[in-house]
Amino acid sequence: MPPEFAGLLREVSVLALPAIFAITLHEAAHGYVALRCGDDTALRMGRVTFNPLRHIDLLGTVIMPLLLFFATGFLFGYAKPVPVNFSRLNHPRRDMVWVALAGPAVNVLLLIVSALLFYVVPYLPRIFQQWFFENLQYSVAFNFILAAFNMIPLPPLDGGRVAVGILPDALAFPLARMERYGLLILISVLILVPLIGAHYQEDWNLFGHVVNGPVNWILSAISKLTGVG
Repeated sequence: MPPEFAGLLREVSVLALPAIFAITLHEAAHGYVALRCGDDTALRMGRVTFNPLRHIDLLGTVIMPLLLFFATGFLFGYAKPVPVNFSRLNHPRRDMVWVALAGPAVNVLLLIVSALLFYVVPYLPRIFQQWFFENLQYSVAFNFILAAFNMIPLPPLDGGRVAVGILPDALAFPLARMERYGLLILISVLILVPLIGAHYQEDWNLFGHVVNGPVNWILSAISKLTGVG
């Protein structure tokens, strides 16, 4: 295998594996909690599964991450939303909140597990240590970003669903009506604004500035606690 191809394959693996786990478990959690709350729509459509192919979205899992990475150096993506029929939930408004929280909660759990696994790195065969270490770094970063991003209170993000579920009707209904524009707003903030900034040689990567600091602090704290780095 040519060294250039081997290097590219390695780099893709340390980026792709954490992303696949983070996105797949995030979406599967939504479907599982919806099922527990009375709606089997996701189960009937084969979405309560750890098979990543069932969750891949062409725009969010492939095109947008590539555009973001090459335009800003910032990696982010999302999967195909799990279908939930909120009217079939046992307590629609309350259960909608639990279904929405399930995805970010799994990402926080994965972040914690990844952080604990840093303690395992020194005991691995030396040939695998650096590769595994980088996987864990990306897992911590990606799961933090995915949890933080999804808790932005804008439908159709999970934070928007939570806000609609807990806010009084006077605020919840107008927020729910914004869902049709939510994806357009997100694409504008994540892709178009940084691209426009790059055109004027300015760094307008707003979300990246917000999350980079906390991610770097978490990685630094983990490195100090585990002695790995």
